[in-house]
Amino acid sequence: MGATPCFDSECRRCPRLAGFLDQVKAEHPDYHARPVPAFGDPDPRLLIVGLAPGMHGANRTGRPFTGDHAGLLLYRTLHALGLASHPGSDRADDGLVLTGCRITNAVKCLPPANKPVGGEIRQCNSFLAAELDKLPNGAAVLALGRIAHDAVLKALNRPLASCRFAHGAEHHLGSLFMVDSYHCSRYNTQTRRLTESMFQAVVAQAAAIAGCRPAA
Repeated sequence: MGATPCFDSECRRCPRLAGFLDQVKAEHPDYHARPVPAFGDPDPRLLIVGLAPGMHGANRTGRPFTGDHAGLLLYRTLHALGLASHPGSDRADDGLVLTGCRITNAVKCLPPANKPVGGEIRQCNSFLAAELDKLPNGAAVLALGRIAHDAVLKALNRPLASCRFAHGAEHHLGSLFMVDSYHCSRYNTQTRRLTESMFQAVVAQAAAIAGCRPAA
């Protein structure tokens, strides 16, 4: 039996999510409205893990954090660190290139109200495990939010109680490191739970641990 793939564009493991995507596609025929693949460097040293595609962002464009508020801050920050070719994230065909980092989600399909249930996170966890398994020794994972943090631990067969989520916390997970960040969502930034300077600092922290170097 072959290794578990990192992604399945035709996945319909979760009936609630599959049905919701069918509904969204009927209402928005021009939307991607399918599982969203990871994006970025094919051999990353830093893997950024978000929650799930946003309705009018990744679910529309087919690329993580593209076309929504969260992506504005994420790609602007990666560009400032020299890890993205430009700060924009409007379309999947805009020529954006990431260096040394890759972006994925704990859940690859859009969930209703942006809230996946536990069973859906578990169903998708094998894809995340396969992505983590491809990372080299000493690589880092930046977990955007508690759900992403827990999903990484599950994918690595680590007890959830072994690592407590906290913004800026570093966790040594065998051959990998994980850094936690509050999610760069509109809610978190507008309430100032997460400021732009806080986010820039934590992404820089994770990139430094991973040994990412800016593009020439």
